[in-house]
Amino acid sequence: MTHQIHIIGGGLAGSEAAWQLAEAGVKVRLSEMRGVEGTPAHHTDSLAELVCSNSFRSDDAANNAVGLLHAEMRALGSLILKTADAHRVPAGSALAVDRDGFSAGVTAAIEAHPNIELVRERVDGLPEGPAILATGPLTAAPLAEAIRTETGEDALAFFDAIAPIVHRESIDMETAWFQSRWNKGDGHDYINCAMNKDEYLAFHAALLAGEKGEFREWEKNTPYFEGCMPIEVMAERGTDTLRYGPMKPVGLDDPRTGRWPYAVVQLRQDNALGTLWNIVGFQTKLKHAEQVRIFRLIPGLQNAEFARLGGLHRNTFIQSPKLLDRTLRLRKRPNIRFAGQITGCEGYVESAAIGLLAGRFAAAELAGADLAPPPGETALGALLGHVTGGAEVETFQPMNVNFGLFPPLEGKPRKNERKALITARARDALAGWIVA
Repeated sequence: MTHQIHIIGGGLAGSEAAWQLAEAGVKVRLSEMRGVEGTPAHHTDSLAELVCSNSFRSDDAANNAVGLLHAEMRALGSLILKTADAHRVPAGSALAVDRDGFSAGVTAAIEAHPNIELVRERVDGLPEGPAILATGPLTAAPLAEAIRTETGEDALAFFDAIAPIVHRESIDMETAWFQSRWNKGDGHDYINCAMNKDEYLAFHAALLAGEKGEFREWEKNTPYFEGCMPIEVMAERGTDTLRYGPMKPVGLDDPRTGRWPYAVVQLRQDNALGTLWNIVGFQTKLKHAEQVRIFRLIPGLQNAEFARLGGLHRNTFIQSPKLLDRTLRLRKRPNIRFAGQITGCEGYVESAAIGLLAGRFAAAELAGADLAPPPGETALGALLGHVTGGAEVETFQPMNVNFGLFPPLEGKPRKNERKALITARARDALAGWIVA
């Protein structure tokens, strides 16, 4: 098949971009390295593999920025959201998926589309024709060097960590219990493991003393991303840091006492069968043997069997506010667009959203039309604005979508009305953009 555009990278962003273009009638060549060469984080060659959490976070479109982003992507025919909805697993008000079913669904849809040619190959240079680079935070070294050579800028870098997954049958449910915080969703979408003060202090001390994996030379000065901080790094920030983070006990009643515990470890369902559960917020650089030893100190996980242990890898991203225009084109080489995490957005949904926009911008350009960026009042527009100019170049860091990226509301609305007003304004703005 003769292609009109070349997409490099079959992750969430690349798959979404390919889908948007193909649905617009554009012939796409989608190159995916996995199947020829692996990465430090992936375990399969499936498209859109979820390497960390299985959660797309909140699905509340009225009160949460990422939930609003979900709604906007659904309105624009997102393959990623359609497939996530089809493989949803219980997670309270969050959208979590069976990770294997999800990636298999995306792969099947891409392979079946008559306008997409999926090629398993590593691409080492920048294409001469229309292209979208969606190689993600683990861009292969030759292509990363080609990007650096073209832009004259060094890629920025940060660490991203992977949480462990536990076999459900190995969790002691005489100690642990089902409950969602504040009984959201159906009220029992999470497994909770409570700690008293002595148990928590012993666990905290074990995290501090646990043996960590060695960093390679080029990793030593790479900063962590605040939204994906390893559990042991959080522990180093203070005795109570974890109790105000992933181990906060609020809104959870220990059935043995009828009261909130001193600290809580939560596990979230990771597959449709309910046989695998991931430890929420427990990304880690601890060595594997140490993970097993330390995490078995958690009441309820004393006999835990792990389907996957945690890990840590380096992510890279470009200085998008300096290098990209408002439609994600590389200023020095406007035939090339960037999409996904390599642009400096953070999160599954955000990566797919930037892929969706890159695909739509490219489809319009190939058709000889201009597509204006979505309004800044929308979640899509707010996220795009941050990546392509809203952030300071010198301090640019990966960012999840959040209400702080949206333009201020007029007047002085009450605090409890603010989110609903922002989302209502966004829905109107998106509707106007779609019509236009």
